[in-house]
Amino acid sequence: MSGLRLFNLMGDVTEVVPRLAEVEAEVQDLVEAHMETLLGVRFLASEYGTGPLYGGRIDSLGLDENGSPVIVEYKRGVDAGVINQGLFYLSWLMDHRAEFEHLVRDRLGVTAASQVLWSGPRLICIAGNFTRYDVHAVREHRRSIDLVRYRLFGSDLFGLETVASVSGGVQVARRARRQAVARAAADAQGASVAELASVVDEALLGLGDGVNRVERKTYRAYQRLRNFACLCPPQRSKLLVYLKVDPKDVDLVPGFTRDMSGLGHHGTGDLEVQLRTLRDVERAQDLFRASYAAA
Repeated sequence: MSGLRLFNLMGDVTEVVPRLAEVEAEVQDLVEAHMETLLGVRFLASEYGTGPLYGGRIDSLGLDENGSPVIVEYKRGVDAGVINQGLFYLSWLMDHRAEFEHLVRDRLGVTAASQVLWSGPRLICIAGNFTRYDVHAVREHRRSIDLVRYRLFGSDLFGLETVASVSGGVQVARRARRQAVARAAADAQGASVAELASVVDEALLGLGDGVNRVERKTYRAYQRLRNFACLCPPQRSKLLVYLKVDPKDVDLVPGFTRDMSGLGHHGTGDLEVQLRTLRDVERAQDLFRASYAAA
């Protein structure tokens, strides 16, 4: 996985050699059993039939934490057809919205079915490897596609690495992102909440390539494979951002950071960051980066 080497430090230091699964089903079974932890996606169905017209079976169907429908396709090694196969099933999905919502209702309940977000259905391809042609191909499509490489290490370690991530939504140019972050760091004066929201948006998008932005009514999510930040609509004097950072690992500062574990709120993440000034955005950069790295 990109030159990553893993070593066991117990006793004599020994390298844990990565390997591929013996069969594709081994990867599929593992991911489906732990889909929410591994991908941030709630599992709905396995080997879902698409009927006589499309004539196939979708490896896995799910619903991500923002309510976007997700198709997951698996390949043991390298397979040039995995992307086209997934896109074929995405076409089926968009033609069978009512059927999908019925499945969500059966598995997750009425509320989840009523909140399905059809503006950004996703395809996640998990395989032993991808070619440079695969990476180029996904960038030519106006769909949300993630290419994820897997490896097994020994008998009890499983690694996932995002090779490419493309969003069907709008992304901000790198130069604009850098300018926004620099502006936030340099400007010690106050700013309107709307201006603050723009700076935070660009700062989160600017954390790295492949950051996708998902719009919901009650929050805006920023995701790699999973959400790493959720920005709520501006309040009168502040912005609230929720991050996937364990509050126990943070020195909480009243009026700036808050532990939201077990407390209801819009978006995902247990650490609440309250932003009132551009200086607060600067203070929050390390927390933004930590959440991005963990996604």
